[in-house]
Amino acid sequence: MAIEESEPVIPELEREENLIAAARHIVQALGSNKNLTSDAKRILADLGTQLSSITKSYVRVSAIESRLNAIEEKIMRWEVEATEYLNAADEARQLIERLESLHLNKEDQEYKFLLKAYSVLQTAMARLEEEFRNLIIQNRQPFEPEYVSFRSSEEDAIDESSIVSLGDSISRASEEHIIDLVHPDVVSDIRCIANLMFASNYDQECCHAYTIVRRDALDECLVILEMERLSIEDVLKMEWNVLNSKIKRWIWAVKIFVRVYLASEKWLSDQIFGEGETVSITCFVGASKASILQLLNFGEAMSIGPHQPEKLFRVLDMYEVLADLMLDIDALYSDDVGSSVRIECHEVLKRLGDCVRATFLEFENAIASNASSTPFVGGGIHPLTRYVMNYMRTLTDYSNTLNLLLKEQEQEDVSSMALHFRSVASILECNLDEKSKLYKEASFQHLFLMNNIHYMAQKVKGSELRNIYGDEWIRKRNWKFQQHAMNYERTTWSSILSLLKDDGIQIPGTNSISKNLLKEKLRGFYLAFEDVYRIQTAWIIPDLQLRDDLRISISLKVIQAYRTFVGRHNSHISDKHIKYNADDLENYLLDFFEGSQKSLPNPHRR
Repeated sequence: MAIEESEPVIPELEREENLIAAARHIVQALGSNKNLTSDAKRILADLGTQLSSITKSYVRVSAIESRLNAIEEKIMRWEVEATEYLNAADEARQLIERLESLHLNKEDQEYKFLLKAYSVLQTAMARLEEEFRNLIIQNRQPFEPEYVSFRSSEEDAIDESSIVSLGDSISRASEEHIIDLVHPDVVSDIRCIANLMFASNYDQECCHAYTIVRRDALDECLVILEMERLSIEDVLKMEWNVLNSKIKRWIWAVKIFVRVYLASEKWLSDQIFGEGETVSITCFVGASKASILQLLNFGEAMSIGPHQPEKLFRVLDMYEVLADLMLDIDALYSDDVGSSVRIECHEVLKRLGDCVRATFLEFENAIASNASSTPFVGGGIHPLTRYVMNYMRTLTDYSNTLNLLLKEQEQEDVSSMALHFRSVASILECNLDEKSKLYKEASFQHLFLMNNIHYMAQKVKGSELRNIYGDEWIRKRNWKFQQHAMNYERTTWSSILSLLKDDGIQIPGTNSISKNLLKEKLRGFYLAFEDVYRIQTAWIIPDLQLRDDLRISISLKVIQAYRTFVGRHNSHISDKHIKYNADDLENYLLDFFEGSQKSLPNPHRR
């Protein structure tokens, strides 16, 4: 019903009372005349008594009954014009106030009118409560989350880039996202009904009706946002891929729900019940508490679940979005009435923070306890190394949060996050040392460690990790992998290169060289080279630059030593004993560290 503003109606009862009061005033004025005879004064006194009697008998009976009947007739006719209906209900309220002020006894004739007025007002309030509810329900504005515009018409899946875009938009200008949850044309009508119900001491009924209706609307909003009601047990039983998807949606939905829907809900409550009024806050909290706690329940479930490292990023996302919303939540639930919601939000945030810390520590433990029973094929970058370093690099996106949550001890030049990250790197290096011992050949151990430490250094150098670990850490790792490269060369090639020395090839007691011993040395070198070729072509150095650098270093040592040896003894060695020339050997070295085992073909020379 459309309610129009109108001048308040002065009830007939009030006009009658004013008339009689005027007559009594005249009688009193005449009675004060000293020139009146005693008979005249007696007559006026009798008249005053009669007027007083009329006030009780006529006004309190006839006028009250007449006016009450008129009010009742309007109240019982729902089709009456809305403003007239509200005025009639207000007259019933005023009549009750007037009758109550007389302090009537049950024996008084007017007492029955008071009871009837109560009944009439109760009927009016019941119908107004129904109309109050219907106006809110029937004029509810459809809630269409803005993400709909980011979806294509052919797909239902959420595009993550769109979620980030929308989330950023909302956080930048939340005040621009207040929407009309109820059509603005009827808000004033709803407010008029609420005001009258409160004036008539039907405030509890009004608040209850509002709370129930808006609670249903908020539940519907969660359905639209696809936030199903899940128990903690449901969440804990969920497969990770399903849970991961639900976490992403929760992160997106909670920001929209708080900054758009709850902010609009609070605004609607203020429009109807008065901004800053206790009743407005009470109604808002009553309507929204269940829905916000439903969302928080999911956050709590995540905080108490298993502290698996793969969940850390999503828990961090949840922590950050909730932390970002905390000012909004504190503002929405600022009164004592909303303190339980505020406290619960802060508690869930704290639990998520505790979960982040526990999960990070579990991540460290998982690295330390990652054991292998067989060596990693090829000696390349171990999956654990890749996982840990990429994991750490991704964590740099959460630097501020991790610095806050991991803060235990902080040095002047090192952040708490840097201390923990360096600890992780140290744990990883210790684990890699243990894994290297699974290789039988010492040269293979050094190659494995060279590859992995070089990978760690490059990951730090080429990412935001550099700001956390620092250049000094990088320099130490560069020195380490270079040491392993040198140790690889030493353990692999020292014994082979010793075959290209002149030790032991002279005939005892002479200055002559034994051709047989020379041939044996040369044959031993070829066999050793072929053996290393067969083995180390299966080894791998994934980094192209590192692979080329090591090949060049080997070539400089081996090929130069071979050329010198053959050149120095060229007169004692015939071509048929030269199995490979220097260029052959140099080309064969290019097959090393490709991860594909090969054997040298039969040479053209015999």
